[in-house]
Amino acid sequence: MLQLAVTEIEKEAAAKEVEKQNYLAEHCPPLSLPGSMQELQELCKKLHAKIDSVDEERYDTEVKLQKTNKELEDLSQKLFDLRGKFKRPPLRRVRVSADAMLRALLGSKHKVNMDLRANLKQVKKEDTEKEKDLRDVGDWRKNIEEKSGMEGRKKMFEAGES
Repeated sequence: MLQLAVTEIEKEAAAKEVEKQNYLAEHCPPLSLPGSMQELQELCKKLHAKIDSVDEERYDTEVKLQKTNKELEDLSQKLFDLRGKFKRPPLRRVRVSADAMLRALLGSKHKVNMDLRANLKQVKKEDTEKEKDLRDVGDWRKNIEEKSGMEGRKKMFEAGES
């Protein structure tokens, strides 16, 4: 496994070197030095002119980069400020009546008392058979005493027949 990794790294390094050579051959033609002093001076002047133009481009791109970085810093600072100002507090459960809530929302304009219970439907409770029986039974101690002994069994027997 390690041998495969080593061979891959060597292949990548060789490919990079070939790519570098191709780029240099394309963008930097081989230098031909002229023999006379006049021609050398002209060549130097051309090279200085190229250097100046490249330096101007480099300076322009640096200024653009600095300007962009400054804009980014300003925007990130604004974003940080906006996030910082609106921290959400931990919320607590608060019991507020409907009147107090409306007063808080509407201010002093709200003077109507809302009675929410007035709107509720009223339901009458109907007496069922079981509830009547329970009321008739009364105290459980009396019931047990009545049913104890022979008299209580006789009553239960008579009640069962009818």
